[in-house]
Amino acid sequence: MCDDAVFVGEGVELTGWRCRASTARRGTLVYLHGTGDNHTSGAGLVERFAGRGFDVLAYDSRAQGESEGEVCTYGFFEKRDLRRGLDSFGSGPFVRVGSSLGAAVALQEAPLDSRVIAVIAAETFSDLRTIATERAPFFFMPGLIARAFQLAEKQGHFDVDEVSPVIAAAHITVPVLLIHGGADVDTPPDHSRRVLAALAGPKRLILVPGARHNESLRGEVWSEVERWLDRVIEAGQPQ
Repeated sequence: MCDDAVFVGEGVELTGWRCRASTARRGTLVYLHGTGDNHTSGAGLVERFAGRGFDVLAYDSRAQGESEGEVCTYGFFEKRDLRRGLDSFGSGPFVRVGSSLGAAVALQEAPLDSRVIAVIAAETFSDLRTIATERAPFFFMPGLIARAFQLAEKQGHFDVDEVSPVIAAAHITVPVLLIHGGADVDTPPDHSRRVLAALAGPKRLILVPGARHNESLRGEVWSEVERWLDRVIEAGQPQ
């Protein structure tokens, strides 16, 4: 069902899978994993959606898993990798499914790619400066945090303030389903709430009671995702 594949991103090669639908094809899902993860965490998604008529593409993000790249830029280059990498694989309609970092990348790339018809984003951050500041050790003073951002920008050759799903959201007109754990202390639910408020198109937020970070995509939630996606695909227009 799945073949190994190489996705050519922005100056890097990304390794992953190209998986075929096992029933009449309805579209292509692109799975984007979180920080410190790799494309194999999408195996359950392949099993669930191949039987529902979806090809699935999944790859290791730059500097993650077996893909090339020196540093993670949290969407600055990753959104370009995504767009370029898909130029040679599959055909639309495309649905982005991302978790944590992957959700942030999916949202940042969506306004740039007319092939995207829907985004499913679990546990996204609203912008890099806010989430990095929230996660900094309590004894870090503002000056030290500022220097840390400057170092990251120098090493990664990117602009921290341009890494912002909440800014991208204002330009997304396709349907977006946000999912977030109600007990997530690593990336608090307010991040998804800010993105929800900024989205320009059809939108919905599912808050999962008691779920912590990386716990919101669970059985009953996947069932709701399937129903939501079915409505989007069948209508052929925003729901």
